Amino acid sequence: MKNVLGLTGGIACGKSTVAKLFREHGVEIVDADQVARDVVAKGTPGLAAIVEAFGDEVLLPDGTLDRKKLGAIVFADPEKRKQLEAITHPLIAREGMRQLMELQKSGAPYLLYEAALLVEGGTYKNFPGLIVVTSSPEVQLRRLMARDASTEEEARARIASQLPLREKEALADIVIRNDGDLHALREAVDDAHRRIMGRFVEGES
Repeated sequence: MKNVLGLTGGIACGKSTVAKLFREHGVEIVDADQVARDVVAKGTPGLAAIVEAFGDEVLLPDGTLDRKKLGAIVFADPEKRKQLEAITHPLIAREGMRQLMELQKSGAPYLLYEAALLVEGGTYKNFPGLIVVTSSPEVQLRRLMARDASTEEEARARIASQLPLREKEALADIVIRNDGDLHALREAVDDAHRRIMGRFVEGES
């Protein structure tokens, strides 16, 4: 899609903070993680399909999805994870695209599609540019331990389960390094915004 860039990054690298800073420039953002929650909300066809596949045990008493229980089921069984992804991924892609098309009417200079697994799922190929938020391994580890109140061993295992940052960086058109404070990050986002305007927006007009 024209004037839509992908935004992703490593775990605990500050992707959501970067998204907020882009919004200060009038940029509209579709959050794929929020879309993923929306398409399996109570009363949706997505939730009905999950219940049909995994049973009522994945529901909480109020009829909403028990994410913890479902997560435990699919984490332990790769085939069940594929089954879940076959249900949710098309729904997420369709709803995400609908929101992007709606936001293209907003007058924003460009749009961002923010997703944790943009590279892993191959979705980044749908956009003319990719922004990757990254941090040094030491900073990433420290932030993750603080954020999740996890041990160093748990945090390292979580990081190791993800695609290495260097592989995401290799695919990026713009890399935003987040090793400093909020002021430094805001400057990095300001610089990225200028580059995007020059390369992906004004360059196409």
